[in-house]
Amino acid sequence: MANINVDELRNRIAGCWMGKSIGGTLGMPFESKRETFDVSFYTTPAGEPLPNDDLDLQLVWLKAAADRGPSGINSHVLAEYWLNLIPPPWNEYGIGKANLKVGLLPPLSGEYGNVWKHSNGAWIRSEVWACLNPGCPDLAIKYAYEDAIVDHGGGEGTYAELFTASVQSAAFMCHSRDELIEIGLSRIPADCRVARSIRLAIQCHREGKTWLEAREAVVADSADLGWFMAPANVAFFIIGWLYGEGDFGKSICIAVNCGDDTDCTAATLGATLGIILGLSGIPTKWTEPIGDRIITLAVDRGSRTDFPNTIGQLTEEVIELVPEFLRFGKAGIKIGKGPTDLAGTAIHKESTAAAQLWARPACGVQFDLVHSKCTVDYQKEPSIRAFEPFPLKITFVNQMPDHRHIQLRFVLPDGWTVSPNNHVDLLLMHNRTKQIEVVITPSDNIQAVNKGAIEVHAEARPQTGWLPVVFLSGL
Repeated sequence: MANINVDELRNRIAGCWMGKSIGGTLGMPFESKRETFDVSFYTTPAGEPLPNDDLDLQLVWLKAAADRGPSGINSHVLAEYWLNLIPPPWNEYGIGKANLKVGLLPPLSGEYGNVWKHSNGAWIRSEVWACLNPGCPDLAIKYAYEDAIVDHGGGEGTYAELFTASVQSAAFMCHSRDELIEIGLSRIPADCRVARSIRLAIQCHREGKTWLEAREAVVADSADLGWFMAPANVAFFIIGWLYGEGDFGKSICIAVNCGDDTDCTAATLGATLGIILGLSGIPTKWTEPIGDRIITLAVDRGSRTDFPNTIGQLTEEVIELVPEFLRFGKAGIKIGKGPTDLAGTAIHKESTAAAQLWARPACGVQFDLVHSKCTVDYQKEPSIRAFEPFPLKITFVNQMPDHRHIQLRFVLPDGWTVSPNNHVDLLLMHNRTKQIEVVITPSDNIQAVNKGAIEVHAEARPQTGWLPVVFLSGL
């Protein structure tokens, strides 16, 4: 069993949150501007940090983690916390919430009609999963995926959070910049646009180009995606890291000077460097002007009053949960008072866990029925028109060591039909997966929102599943 010294962990987690606050405060005044800058220090009055949704949303996820425990965190749970505690309607946040409110569960909530699914709202909130799973990137990305699909579905924004969560989790164990970037790249598909932009930034650095030339190359390569999108902005984070040459202040300033989503790029880089350096390693030049306070703008403090108010308090709340997450994930790492000893531990450059996440369908809603896991895959956005057949793919995975018969019954609006049959019986073998395909054909009885369900009954099992299916009018 490897050991991480609790005081060292506290220093690195505090460094993460302080770096996040520093980068967000530095970059916020320049957010969404497309030009480059020549920023070298804060441009806001000394005394307090600027509020930032990058940090705010993670306070909500931390409360979900404390309330539900590591086994209780999934996209459906995070969606409920989002609706209750995160008011802003901005971009993908607003689209995701609107989709949730009509009944579309993740990842459909992040996929349907979402022109912002390739944007930055997910990868900027990866630190909480990294800090709860230090040195365990394959654990961190499982939670990061559940987080990201709520408002980014199968978009590049989801891949971006897998990248940053894996980098930041690994940074508790590995401090080599280049190795950390490769670990992050191994957790996202090699052909995704986030990976392409990161590799372009690396190539420019290796060829001796300036940070500005690297930035221009990334902007040109990402032009087809539009502005304010994850591939370019994650690359700006990488440019700051590469050209900052290990200097905390120089690194975050370069990230800001690339423009675009400047608070996000600098805050994520500041957090990553904060994990590596620890709070004690961040220059006081950067910490003293903003202090320890957390000021929020994107969480509902009226509905819940126990959000942490300082970085110190936030750090302690995270540390309290870390052992539980590591035990649940079978990480082989404990937190103790003895010296840090990571002998025998290693972070691999290939990840089965990541590949399994990439394979999950962008329009497939997953349900845990305890005895089985079920995925209802719409295979496309759930827009439906009168008399036009809509195919559904339904997959069951047996989670128990016995065989069972499962019966499905479809409950749909009046006049709608299911082929080949409204009732389906199947035998689910031990350790096997069973997939069926059905076709739903609506009548002319179509509303703006059309809700139905699939009733799932397993023979000799007490629980009956009730899986919602929702279709929106395509007219």
